[in-house]
Amino acid sequence: MADDRWLVVGLGNPGDRYEGTRHNVGADVVRSLAARAGGGLKVNKRVRCEVAEATIESARLVLAVPTSYMNRSGGPVQAAAAWYKVPAERVVVCHDDVDLDLGVLRLKRGGGNAGHKGLRDIDRALGTRDYLRVRVGVGRPPGQMAAKDHVLRRFAPAEREEIATTIDDAGEAALGLVIDGLEPTQNRYHATG
Repeated sequence: MADDRWLVVGLGNPGDRYEGTRHNVGADVVRSLAARAGGGLKVNKRVRCEVAEATIESARLVLAVPTSYMNRSGGPVQAAAAWYKVPAERVVVCHDDVDLDLGVLRLKRGGGNAGHKGLRDIDRALGTRDYLRVRVGVGRPPGQMAAKDHVLRRFAPAEREEIATTIDDAGEAALGLVIDGLEPTQNRYHATG
């Protein structure tokens, strides 16, 4: 019987300095899924990620958050996929997206990286763009602020409740991709945003 595990990766930067920032919403999604499964993530030095193996509903998952900085996510993602024997088509990457309004979710397979350096590094390391993505809207930078500065900011108090709900929804969307497939899950989430 073929292994039916999926690798669900949450992108972010390590350390307290980046906790609660827009750039870390992908990591927050995966940590939320790990908590839902009744556990936390533990460092696996071999793959350079915090990981947890979990079954949620009928989905067999390896939940992973690279311990590297965002722009160096590719090596850890590739190492985790190889170690757990998960092909690229069963990799789901959760990440921030400045091109989407705060709280909007979009799901896709493949495509460009829109300047997201974490995705660019994953594309390079996996040798393909053919993996699934849960794009979590964090909003455009205000005024003339550079996108790199915007994503490293924490959410404003007025945004925190909305982003907490969005993180939970993004976890559900990741599960939907695994259990139901891309198109049915897109239909569910794209109709509401």
